Amino acid sequence: MSTTVDRSSDASGTASVGRVDAKLEVIVIPVSDVDRAKEFYGRLGWRLDADRADEEFRLIQFTPPGSGCAVQFGTNLTPAEPASAQASLLIVSDIEAAHDELVRRGVEVSEVFHCATGTVCRFRDGEGVFQRVSGPAPDHTSYSSFAAFSDPDGNSWVFQEVTTRLPGRIDPAATSFGSATDLASAMVRAAAAHGEHEKRIGAADPDWPDWYAAYMVAEQAGTEPPT
Repeated sequence: MSTTVDRSSDASGTASVGRVDAKLEVIVIPVSDVDRAKEFYGRLGWRLDADRADEEFRLIQFTPPGSGCAVQFGTNLTPAEPASAQASLLIVSDIEAAHDELVRRGVEVSEVFHCATGTVCRFRDGEGVFQRVSGPAPDHTSYSSFAAFSDPDGNSWVFQEVTTRLPGRIDPAATSFGSATDLASAMVRAAAAHGEHEKRIGAADPDWPDWYAAYMVAEQAGTEPPT
């Protein structure tokens, strides 16, 4: 784990440690058949980082595309029961493209859905607040469109479409994209918004690169976009 230390001074002038970054980089999931799980997560298109073993231990690690957090499973890694890891979220910029990619890879996945009320239906399908509605959320509202799938042990995963972050969810001083696909999707959204901007000003905008950049940074940080 990498760390960044912010050293500051207290009222007496003595240097102190203000913050040590703690980056979530690995989660461990329980499986009953390690080789079967390895085949499944490989079929998802996730990157295989490690497969290490000795007489009583085995560790396999996969990383989803564009993710800063990996998944580990194996032998004697966790006392948790298989299927106890539920509704782990995988954030995507295009819910339908993510869904269709799993279908192409032969993975059973739910239809794209949104919740009749709120977002808790991502955990289960049912009545009231748990009712799922077919199709993405109206206007693809950020955080509101989902698709669900499970591994062979019943550990479940949920794609969640996020295009605009809520304020405070990321460092506004840093803008990054997990893949060329995410960057391209952000540029498409910026292009559509810029088209509306040019309609409002009634002219072509020669400074469109600056406008695009400002829009993409604001969208990811959850701040007010340019007008």
